[in-house]
Amino acid sequence: MTGIGPHVPLDDWRARGKRFRYRGHNVFHMDEGGGEALVLIHGFPTASWDWHRLWPALAAGHRCIAPDMLGFGFSAKPRFHDYRIHDQADLHEALLAELGVDRYRILAHDYGDSVAQELLARDIDRRAEGEPGRILGVCLLNGGLFPETHRARPVQRLLLGPFGWLVSRLISERAFGHSMRQVFGPETPPSAVEMAAFWQLANERGGIRVYHRLIRYIEDRRTHRERWVGALRDAPVPLRLVDGVHDPVSGGHMAQRYRELVPDPDVVELPCGHYPQIELPAETLAAVEAFLAGSGPVSPSPGA
Repeated sequence: MTGIGPHVPLDDWRARGKRFRYRGHNVFHMDEGGGEALVLIHGFPTASWDWHRLWPALAAGHRCIAPDMLGFGFSAKPRFHDYRIHDQADLHEALLAELGVDRYRILAHDYGDSVAQELLARDIDRRAEGEPGRILGVCLLNGGLFPETHRARPVQRLLLGPFGWLVSRLISERAFGHSMRQVFGPETPPSAVEMAAFWQLANERGGIRVYHRLIRYIEDRRTHRERWVGALRDAPVPLRLVDGVHDPVSGGHMAQRYRELVPDPDVVELPCGHYPQIELPAETLAAVEAFLAGSGPVSPSPGA
């Protein structure tokens, strides 16, 4: 098995990426490896670079596809765009259609979990109409799968409030770093190099200024709770949750709720915080690869 990869400088990650147009906007994405497709969906407030430590091993056995969603990383960050989870799900479907991918697995984190839930809900809808399913399995890392267990950070609550537009303009690198460090585990803090990369990704093209628009995903989770929780409960494909239990936002308390609501829950708990793929990459990779190996090969199937 290929081990975890080394740190990848952001300029190198950017140079390896590609671009496609989505509703008039440039979207950065990574597309490397070969074999069955694995779609990696990043979280808020970072980007596809979050997966770089897992990337070499995953790309050794899969075609790994990972966009920076609209408003994130190296993709366009239109200032007056109505950023919604459904729109980001549309973006993924548009990218996959352009790449000719119609069967895939998903690895998602944080904000990306909500995108994955919407994609899974759409897949369930298609199967109900007699169409073939597209998704073969979903592995989720820490994220707000259930609105009732999501413990928003103070800055998130401020961004969601009536003066969120002002808060987004006042976020400094120091304040950003303080907030980010709070969600890492006590024994697995981010390095200075990682923190600098997170800030660069967030602030690329002045991206901090759209945070009060991006943060609306918290509203989306409340509005679409029944659909998205139902997608987990009724999933026709294998699911796995890999959860950093020391995460104050969606740690062990969220994993417990997952066990309560999802039939036959497959949960792997790790002694870290909100970013398992950064904090404990080897352990996270092992959990993800075991899931991918156990969820079976891609094969044609009817809409069942």
